[in-house]
Amino acid sequence: MGSNIVVVGAGVTGLTTALLLAREERHSITIVAKHMPGDYDIEYASPWAGANYLPIHPPSPGLMEKDRVAKPGTPSQSYERDTWPELARLAQDLPEAGVHFQDTVIYRRAKDKGTAVGDWFAELINEDAWFKDVVPDFRILSKAKDKLPEGVDGGTAFTSVCINTALYLPWLASQCLKHGVVIHRGIVSHIAEATHLHHSGKRAELVVNCTGISSLHLGGVEDKAIYPARGQIVVVRNDPHIMASTSGTDDGPDEATYIMHRAAGGGCVLGGCLQKDNWESQPDPNLAIRIMKRAIELCPKLVPEGKGIEALSIIRHGVGLRPMRTGGMRVERDTIDGVQVVHNYGHGGYGYQTSYGCAAAAKKLVDETLGQVRARL
Repeated sequence: MGSNIVVVGAGVTGLTTALLLAREERHSITIVAKHMPGDYDIEYASPWAGANYLPIHPPSPGLMEKDRVAKPGTPSQSYERDTWPELARLAQDLPEAGVHFQDTVIYRRAKDKGTAVGDWFAELINEDAWFKDVVPDFRILSKAKDKLPEGVDGGTAFTSVCINTALYLPWLASQCLKHGVVIHRGIVSHIAEATHLHHSGKRAELVVNCTGISSLHLGGVEDKAIYPARGQIVVVRNDPHIMASTSGTDDGPDEATYIMHRAAGGGCVLGGCLQKDNWESQPDPNLAIRIMKRAIELCPKLVPEGKGIEALSIIRHGVGLRPMRTGGMRVERDTIDGVQVVHNYGHGGYGYQTSYGCAAAAKKLVDETLGQVRARL
């Protein structure tokens, strides 16, 4: 027997969770969200993401060990491990989803060890990284065998994926519609309100909260562990034919260098930064210049030989707020004002690379919760 379910939020997490719930065709599902694919808003993190698959630690100044993501043996590692096969399948078999494989290099600078960004990249540059048997073609870079940029002491290389968010989010929405999900725009001020927003007009038996940064202020949730980690990018038409990152920069403890080329004409994303508790929605012009200069230094093939940032063909500048959470992602059951709720939020900059793993975990909690509710009837 199916149930009426409302999923609140239409970012990558909400759409993926609704899709996995809908594929079994047992439940009647409504997505209610303030922001939808096609929107660009500072509250809506998913369109601004790179997006890719790089299991890393977040570089927040003063970050406690318990806040780190994808440490070996943690749920986050399982979410990432379980997400890779589906992203790889999409890249291989469904070009319309906007996911493609990319050769990836992660450069290690010895002087970054112990810094915030260096800690963020610790697992990526780990020669015995937990994901070495997950992604294809994992290998260790060395000065002796590889032509490394100046100042780089080593690193790792492997095959990853990069996602064109402008294609992928609408594709997810279309897959939800294909499986009978109804999508509505709406603003939910208290999570319990969502029980009355099912498209059938009947009360929903369960609500799935996928509201990201909005969980900080959403009534009934108001999770004070949520905080923004501001990211800034420059999207250009230039194609370096590689995805590359470094373990740190010389421009500040919260700045990083990463380059990724989105599938199917999505442009090349140059970044970036991770600025804790910074809500500023407008691009910083000085930071944008530093981002572009660092990208060219790392990958000179971005521009013709001898050229600088003037040779970058800029599509747009962007700012997004990663929904970070002290204590890590929240994927758990809850009861709020008598309403059965499954939370799936707080994914920081890891929403895409944990999306299917987290959605599967949330779906399991939904099934367990509804089973217990029925058993009490």
